[in-house]
Amino acid sequence: MPEFSTVFKNLRKDNKLTQSELAAKLGVAPSTVGMYERGQREPDFETLEKIANFFCVNMNTLLGREDAVDENRGSVVGIKIPVLGKVAAGIPITAVENILDYEEISSEMAASGDYVALKIQGNSMEPRMYDGDVVIVRVQSTVEHGEVAVVMIDGSEATVKKVQFQSSGILLQPFNPAFEPIFYSREEVEKIPVRIFGKVVECRQKY
Repeated sequence: MPEFSTVFKNLRKDNKLTQSELAAKLGVAPSTVGMYERGQREPDFETLEKIANFFCVNMNTLLGREDAVDENRGSVVGIKIPVLGKVAAGIPITAVENILDYEEISSEMAASGDYVALKIQGNSMEPRMYDGDVVIVRVQSTVEHGEVAVVMIDGSEATVKKVQFQSSGILLQPFNPAFEPIFYSREEVEKIPVRIFGKVVECRQKY
């Protein structure tokens, strides 16, 4: 498995970001990003979490850790979770909770909470998430400001967006600049309602 420095560098390049651009996103100096990529320095846990959230990958993937191996079978020990319906990464669509497929997560991850997998539809989250990609979601009713989440609208529609909390309401921000953010006032959040379904912890590209 690759080390953190290699994984980090590949993620930056895959997302077509310069070291300076990524540094600005993470709130660190460009020279720090360079040292991360050369293996001359490792980020603290808080920065690791920020990097994992930014690239929508889990911590084990970011650190290049091997999954546990069953010595009797010689294969990776994992837990299968269902891929449910489709989640809109553009205009919200009805979230159909039928099982389309299964994805495997590590037993360590599975023990940390309830997880489901959901399929992306649309291109409002490019270049991080593309149409047809599958996101791994930890089911939870709250997220931190700036995290990527699955948000339920009116109890039946779901969309994947970066969540930004404001004093007057909630802003659902796409990554693709061609798409406009969606704003819900505090009154609309309660009346519609608008609820967090879960936090996106990983994106698995399928193209």
